[in-house]
Amino acid sequence: MKTLLSWSGGKDSALALRALRRDANIELVGLLTTLSQEHDRISMHGVRSELLDLQSCAAGLSSWRVAIPAPTSDCPICPIEDSDCPVEQDTNCPIDTSGTPYDAAMGAAMKEAVSQGVEAIAFGDIFLEDLRAYREKRLAEVGLKAIFPLWGRDSTELFEEFIAAGFHAITTCVDGSKLDQSWVGRPLDAAFLADYKAQYPDLDPCGENGEFHSFVTNGPVFSRPVDYKLAETVSRDSFWFQDLLPIGAPACSLQYP
Repeated sequence: MKTLLSWSGGKDSALALRALRRDANIELVGLLTTLSQEHDRISMHGVRSELLDLQSCAAGLSSWRVAIPAPTSDCPICPIEDSDCPVEQDTNCPIDTSGTPYDAAMGAAMKEAVSQGVEAIAFGDIFLEDLRAYREKRLAEVGLKAIFPLWGRDSTELFEEFIAAGFHAITTCVDGSKLDQSWVGRPLDAAFLADYKAQYPDLDPCGENGEFHSFVTNGPVFSRPVDYKLAETVSRDSFWFQDLLPIGAPACSLQYP
């Protein structure tokens, strides 16, 4: 089945990629990423598109990009202004995104995917039922299937699997209403998991509710590490972002179209 993987560049995306590559029924054809059109950065993760280039090249997969004109919020579904979005309270989103710039951009991308023979979109979601239902509904409208290779897994076990498999990643964004600044720019390792569970026993260890976002720099899904250096740490609204600067240029040309 020709499949695109929804790719944020973070931990769950990398675990999903690893799982999909082990599935003989899946033919991966690319990584699908939404970026802020204004800043040319991965939505919510705040990662520069140049680093996405390096990841795509290291993964050996083309980068399918969707530029989102609207401001990006902390809503896991769509970039509608935070003050209007109730998803953080774990309710069904009553907002109709049809007709919004987000809907138009994603709709066009999905139609293009279908025209290229894509049959399914895979996601690294773990347990958010409302988000899964939203994705399945939108994809079904254009004849695409939704795949969730990590669905129902225990978050702690997934984090431990990430470490044991040899992945390396760094947090690039944390929700300041849940975590303090010290958590941004930290490597995702055993110490991170132990500290996180000790200090925040009620929060999800994988950050499934938006507690933190990450950027994967090496691991079994890459042919080479993604080299970077730390830049400034910035505060935007209630979020802390760790800016990363790429080192070197991609050794391939895989961007689509």
